[in-house]
Amino acid sequence: MAGLWVLGEVTPDGTLAHISGEVATLARTLAEAAGQEVAGVVVAADPAAAAAELATFLPRVLAVSEPAAADRPWSMVAAERIAALLEPATAEFMFVGAGPDGRDLAGALAAMRGWGVLANATGAAWDDGSPVAEMSVFGGKLTTTSRFTGQTGIVTVRPNVVSAAPAGKPGSVEAVEAAGGDLSQPAVRVERVVEAGAAAPIEEARVIVAGGRGVGGPDGFKLVEDLAEALGGAVGATRAAVDAGWIPYGQQIGQTGKIVKPQLYLALGISGAIQHKVGMQTAETIVAVNRDPDAPIADFADLVVIGDLFAVGPALLAELRARSG
Repeated sequence: MAGLWVLGEVTPDGTLAHISGEVATLARTLAEAAGQEVAGVVVAADPAAAAAELATFLPRVLAVSEPAAADRPWSMVAAERIAALLEPATAEFMFVGAGPDGRDLAGALAAMRGWGVLANATGAAWDDGSPVAEMSVFGGKLTTTSRFTGQTGIVTVRPNVVSAAPAGKPGSVEAVEAAGGDLSQPAVRVERVVEAGAAAPIEEARVIVAGGRGVGGPDGFKLVEDLAEALGGAVGATRAAVDAGWIPYGQQIGQTGKIVKPQLYLALGISGAIQHKVGMQTAETIVAVNRDPDAPIADFADLVVIGDLFAVGPALLAELRARSG
């Protein structure tokens, strides 16, 4: 077994989840610095496509076929099969995305193996034989570092803290028989509800246009949506806008929402409170439109337009449409 493992998540269409590419990039970089072996594992009813994608990031990937993953909660199925692959009394560390499935898998695997979990890492380094995880706490006001007390553990990695970068050459994929006997959990998935929205998940969008309390209501988000469409991007929002019922929770960005890292983040009527900042501060370029020159977002945005968003927004939209013909 490898010293470092990446647990690949599979999307409903059978491809590799974007966050798994980010986690694999972090684990590979860590393994290279530490002189450790790194490998990946994918558990699915048909793991071939996702395993092949994960192999573009890692030198070796195990593909575990488990038919039960098609109609049962994936995280529990994957945890049982992965736990059966692990060798006792071996120094091994697991890395998985800190999304809903990844968190469930980490909790289940930790309970099965008695391992510790370092949750929501924003970075990692290698020191004295084990990973040291960096975490953002207290709404992004402090950064802490934590490590395991033993030679095993699980690290969950927040989305968009690492840019996914394939390795110089693709690795190998090895088909592995599912180990561990009969699955112990009888839960069966009876329905899958897919939220309507943009073609790409907001976490993967290259451009995001977000609205806050200053948008004024659900009608104000029509301008946000029009600008997002003109820029080929996705729509985001602050918690205040979501709590007011103006936009679905799936588009909330911030400490209690999504963590995003677009090339362009256009913030309309957003003050820039720390709880929102932690979800979008890693954007390459932040442009804010706000009537208040003293709004917190002015301290970290790359460009601030002081003005009424309902004057600035339509003018920007007209210019974008004119340029696109």
